Amino acid sequence: MTKKLYLPLLMAFAVALLTSCSSKMGELSSDYFTVTPQVLEAVGGKVPATINGKFPEKYFNKKAVVEVTPVLKWNGGEAKGQPAVFQGEKVEGNDQTISYKMGGNYTMKTSFDYVPEMAKSELYLEFKATIGKKTVTIPAVKVADGVISTSEMIGQTLGSANPANGDDAFQRIIKEKHDANIMFLIQQANVRASELKTAKEFGNEVKDVNSAVNKKISNIEVSAYASPDGGMDLNTKLAENRQNNTAKIIDKDLKKAKIDAAVDVNYTAEDWEGFQELVSKSNIQDKELILRVLSMYSEPEQREQEIKNISSVYKTLADEILPQLRRSRLTLNYEIIGKSDEEIANLAATDAKQLNIEELLYAATLTTDPAKQEAIYTKATQIYPNDFRAYNNLGKLAYQAGNLDKAESYFKKAVSIKDAPEANMNLGLIALTKGDKAAAETYLSKASGSKELNEALGNLYVAQGQYDKAVSSFGDTKTNSAALAQILAKDYNKAKNTLASIEKPDAYTDYLMAVLGARTNNTSMVTSSLKAAVAKDPALAKKAASDLEFAKYFTNADFMNIIK
Repeated sequence: MTKKLYLPLLMAFAVALLTSCSSKMGELSSDYFTVTPQVLEAVGGKVPATINGKFPEKYFNKKAVVEVTPVLKWNGGEAKGQPAVFQGEKVEGNDQTISYKMGGNYTMKTSFDYVPEMAKSELYLEFKATIGKKTVTIPAVKVADGVISTSEMIGQTLGSANPANGDDAFQRIIKEKHDANIMFLIQQANVRASELKTAKEFGNEVKDVNSAVNKKISNIEVSAYASPDGGMDLNTKLAENRQNNTAKIIDKDLKKAKIDAAVDVNYTAEDWEGFQELVSKSNIQDKELILRVLSMYSEPEQREQEIKNISSVYKTLADEILPQLRRSRLTLNYEIIGKSDEEIANLAATDAKQLNIEELLYAATLTTDPAKQEAIYTKATQIYPNDFRAYNNLGKLAYQAGNLDKAESYFKKAVSIKDAPEANMNLGLIALTKGDKAAAETYLSKASGSKELNEALGNLYVAQGQYDKAVSSFGDTKTNSAALAQILAKDYNKAKNTLASIEKPDAYTDYLMAVLGARTNNTSMVTSSLKAAVAKDPALAKKAASDLEFAKYFTNADFMNIIK
């Protein structure tokens, strides 16, 4: 009797045990999972997600091993994230143990490389479970939607970026001067016959400048000096007389040549500054000691006495240094007046070889016609092939026209001539348009000194997902990229002002305004801006149809009429 009861009871226990093992590892509800962000978003070319999951009480078999893999799926493809493995209480291993009685919580961080097809996708968790040698089926669970890809618009907004220009150094008015020295003997102020030759040569220079068509005299300076040996009263009178005698000769020559020019006169009684300069440039003995005396004492008489006390060098000073300070310095200040804008523009079109490189580059700034600018820069490369700026600026024109291959070719030619910051910055923009952030960072690291560098760095930071840093770099720049950075950083008021201030708005300017409208719950802004965007670029209708920025408008009749 006991035997008959024993067998059925044993079989019933076995069935109950097997049933328990399988049923406890069944389907999991999506309620057990939360994902941050709730709608996945591309950041710096990645789609990151943090998944918080829970195995409920009395679910996880004590002998089970469960591998959980996040999988982002879209029509025609999928991407798998890093799996995590969990084990029951009776499994020997190093994975996170989940209690059968209490269940357990876990956190998984995952990231997918973004591809455009992910714009309409779903995030699942897939499970691979075993109990001993037996495989247990746990259905996959959908945990999130994705992907908002607004950050990836940097590839399109770069079209409105400002490439660095190779600026000209043209100056219409160039200040020049001509110097000459009238030398005097010790304690004398009369202009010697030997020095009249210098005065005459100076006068001839004044005449040449005065008669030149493109030159204009500003003034003539007469600066007279006495060397710092001797008393202050004597030196003051001596320097003043040297000034007056020199000025008389200059005035006489100007009057004779009928030249009307201002003559400004001044004198320095004791030329300690000139003395210090000559000593510092010399190789005389005890030079450093003399210079130390000058720095230690400020009173002229004390300086002179201390220097005389250095008897070993005073004679050298008297013979070599002091005579050079007994002089009147003549300075002719004048301006060279360059060609007019009309002359430069005409020559650029008819005979560019008559223009120097600065004038030719400047000529391109006198027109806003890209075709005329291209013709001028092309002539510059032919006449001045060793100047990088014309090649760089041809690249800039090609970039702004959307011809990136042509632009890159010109920028590389510019860099081959000179490793200039402007050309490197522009190659950085090209690299960004190709999605090569590492190359872009390398090029931009060599672009220090380029005026447009901060804007270029702003574009790089957007591509890297560093939105606050991008906003800071853009500053007050008014471009699509700057507005994109502000939207991604959630500075919506600033983004709206930026978009409204863009000088030449394009389809992406309007599309970003529509995104801004969606994020600020402004339906009229969404529809009016999207309508304008699609009118300029019909392809944006398809983008908007799957853009999760507009998810809550997918049932809006006006919205659907725009994108159909």
